[in-house]
Amino acid sequence: MTAHPTVRTGFATLAVIAAFGLAGCGSESSDTNTPTATAGTSGAQVEIGNTINYGSVGTTAEVDCADGKAINVGGSNNKLTVRGTCANVNIGGTDNTISFERVDKEITVVGLNNTVTYRDGDPKIDDLGSNNTITKG
Repeated sequence: MTAHPTVRTGFATLAVIAAFGLAGCGSESSDTNTPTATAGTSGAQVEIGNTINYGSVGTTAEVDCADGKAINVGGSNNKLTVRGTCANVNIGGTDNTISFERVDKEITVVGLNNTVTYRDGDPKIDDLGSNNTITKG
């Protein structure tokens, strides 16, 4: 029996989140709560230590970086608004539109056709993908 495409997409998204979580992206937040996970119509979000791992396909959502958490985003065709101050940002996937209030240290994009804007901060920018747009504005 073959899994429904939505189930396969969900498993693929969770695999991306797990991989990002294991990457151990650094953050500046002092928040040390135990890991949390949420999944629903606005995507899957797993928080491990001070790193938020978000993955979804075709969602519009708000995510809160609080005061210095790191965030990893995977998936495609998402429209995300990220509140608060992110220390580091890693973006994989395709055709995402993501706006950040503030990024302090680094933005790394490894996906394709992503549009990333940040309002405040002076992060180092690494565009390792193709056809991405990363702007301050």
